[in-house]
Amino acid sequence: MAEEDAPLVLYVEDEPAVLELGVSALEEGGFRVASASTGAGAIRQLEAPDAAFAALVTDIDLGDNSSGWDVARRARELFPDLPVVYVSGGSAHEWASRGVPGSVMLTKPFALAQLVVAVSNATLERPGPGG
Repeated sequence: MAEEDAPLVLYVEDEPAVLELGVSALEEGGFRVASASTGAGAIRQLEAPDAAFAALVTDIDLGDNSSGWDVARRARELFPDLPVVYVSGGSAHEWASRGVPGSVMLTKPFALAQLVVAVSNATLERPGPGG
């Protein structure tokens, strides 16, 4: 279990088993994790007044009316420096044209350790307060 002051990651995945594995891996990697199974649910969490996410991990094909592309764009509107890690099996080829700048793509299937490393690297590279 992650410490209370550990970085908070929003993990968006519509497949329950994949979501559970990803949340567990990130928590074991030292992160606190909030999760959403739909794009709309993720956007609601991002728009919450107390939102303080250190990174966003989102699947692209979410099965509702919004995609991971939509979630990441909204996240960057709200938090311009928020690290974004996309995970996808079928839509990874669209990342170069649809992904937000500076994002990372993990193509499914991937090792859970790759997810933890990608999020760790993204949060370490994020500028601190004041630049």
